[in-house]
Amino acid sequence: MIENSRNFDLIVIGSGSGMDVANAAAQRGLRVALIEKDRMGGTCLNRGCIPSKLLIHSADVMELIRQCKTFGININGKILIDFEKIVSRVSSIVDSESEEIQEAYDRIENPKVFYNQCKFVGFKELLLEGVNTDLTSSNIVKKGNKRRDSNGNSMNNQRITAHNFLIASGSRPWVPRIAGLNESGFITSDQALRLKTQPHSLTIIGGGYICCELAHFFGSLGTKINIIQLRNRLISAEDEDISKRLTEIFAKKYNVYLGYSTESVSKSNSEGSDSDNHNKEITGNSSSIVYTITARNNSSGNTIRIESDQLLVAAGRIPNSDILDLGKAGVKLDDRGYILTDEYLQTNVQGIYSLGDVVGKYPFKHSANLEAQYVIHNMIQGQDKVPVDYAAMPHAIFTYPQIAGVGVTEQFLKQQGKKENIDYIKSIYPYINTGMGLAIEDHEGFVKFLVDKESRRILGCHIIGTDASVLIHEVLVAMKTTDSEGHTGTIENIGRTVHIHPALSEVVARAASQL
Repeated sequence: MIENSRNFDLIVIGSGSGMDVANAAAQRGLRVALIEKDRMGGTCLNRGCIPSKLLIHSADVMELIRQCKTFGININGKILIDFEKIVSRVSSIVDSESEEIQEAYDRIENPKVFYNQCKFVGFKELLLEGVNTDLTSSNIVKKGNKRRDSNGNSMNNQRITAHNFLIASGSRPWVPRIAGLNESGFITSDQALRLKTQPHSLTIIGGGYICCELAHFFGSLGTKINIIQLRNRLISAEDEDISKRLTEIFAKKYNVYLGYSTESVSKSNSEGSDSDNHNKEITGNSSSIVYTITARNNSSGNTIRIESDQLLVAAGRIPNSDILDLGKAGVKLDDRGYILTDEYLQTNVQGIYSLGDVVGKYPFKHSANLEAQYVIHNMIQGQDKVPVDYAAMPHAIFTYPQIAGVGVTEQFLKQQGKKENIDYIKSIYPYINTGMGLAIEDHEGFVKFLVDKESRRILGCHIIGTDASVLIHEVLVAMKTTDSEGHTGTIENIGRTVHIHPALSEVVARAASQL
């Protein structure tokens, strides 16, 4: 049993990937405190990767049903969407997983869990507070009416200290300053993943991966989608050929307004409209709320006025650093609020480390998991420190079609390549030119390689199409592999590998063979 509940060897803020570090430290005999203001499991489990991908699978199934005639299968009768069941299934799975984690921690003394918001009040000293309801929409784990530790003891307004800290506090949706927005009752991705009724029409302010994934989910199930995007392409951070292709695909299915700035939002009640009656009939949503969004084109200055019965803001995320009062601990931030760390993930304060979204290197769960392993080594094991190896860090976007990428984009090479004297070559190979691509009728998908002309090293690979999130893994292994001559990450690592015919992975092999 931890005898002194105020003093610890390590305090971990955040129960996402920070849990790995907390567990490793406790197993080595350190006294550990784990602080979580919301459900156990962090953003990924509760408000991110897991619920979104579970929901999106229902949308993927619907897309396949729509294509069944192409393959000689006809469905007679009306296809009914049970939106409430889709969402309740996912919420039940997610909540069960989170509760299992909580129950497991409640049965042990170390790590000692505090279900509280917290902030620094001095050097390596934290004040435990109640939850900040502005930062979360999901249900909070409570015991009684006050925040309590794992033994049921109230821990509001108490202070704890430690020799070492790990700040893994994550991020939250960013809300832009738009006239009338705060008063409108808009939703973010947090609430969108738990909506009980399906909107008839949904306007999304944004154009990144969260916007596009949620547009796919709601749109594939029958919601009319309006996207107001500030930039001239969707997912503009992706390789230019990928973002252009997805923008083209989405523009055929949804109302996509590119190069528009949202100027104002208002909400009103509309009773008895055709849209409202249709909404009740199709989705069971009896709401008569109408959002009116006004946006201006950044080039022409023309304005548009869009109405919908739901408004989603998906304009990016910001780190949860501002709520911790890190200045009291002396921890430095960059100009965007991300915690500054060295290559070992230690901040400017000895003994205080940080990882995950609040650091901002890569906003991925798999990146945070990788960082956790380095923190365990560098902070806990007491061995020679090792810098984090972010090489071949992949990502995927679960739209329809899927997108996956690793390495640099072509626009980066065009801008920076000249400065760094990088001479590159590229290849693009379409899915439809392979046997499996023909079988599944994927006319949109392609694989794109960017390769250093001299060294043959893979600089980047970008895929759009069926199972892109799976196909990218062959490229990741190739980028990390050193051949018998000592060359690492060359395109030949793929070219020398025999691929099953006619598996879909042939599209990767053929794109590589063109170089």
